[in-house]
Amino acid sequence: MKKVMFVCLGNICRSPMGKYILKSLTNDFIIDSAATSTEAVGDPLYYMAKRTLDKHNIPYDNHIAKQLTKDMYDEYDYIIVFEDYNKECVKRLIGDDSKVIKLLPTNIDDPWYTRDFEKAYQDIYDGCKELLLNHVI
Repeated sequence: MKKVMFVCLGNICRSPMGKYILKSLTNDFIIDSAATSTEAVGDPLYYMAKRTLDKHNIPYDNHIAKQLTKDMYDEYDYIIVFEDYNKECVKRLIGDDSKVIKLLPTNIDDPWYTRDFEKAYQDIYDGCKELLLNHVI
């Protein structure tokens, strides 16, 4: 079974939303998420991300933020990021970005800063649907 890792800056908003959205769309992959930074390591899913997932009836579990490691990178088949900066951070952290796929051609803004969790949700949902429909993963 293929493995998909969503990666964003803090692993409390976009990457866990991606993980739970993709899990709601398919059972064909092992799916997880991680951060490029250590800022939020140990923190739970951000309450606004939870609220947005609840609004769309997307189930989630007891998420705890963690940082991407070389072992995780090596273990997963696809590393999905949300913006160019995430890709740069993965390369700086791991030294490789050959497995990295940007979810959409455009950047998905970090809702921690924009406060627009609904837009982030819709962009992530649309990107996950595209990944599956176009057999990108």
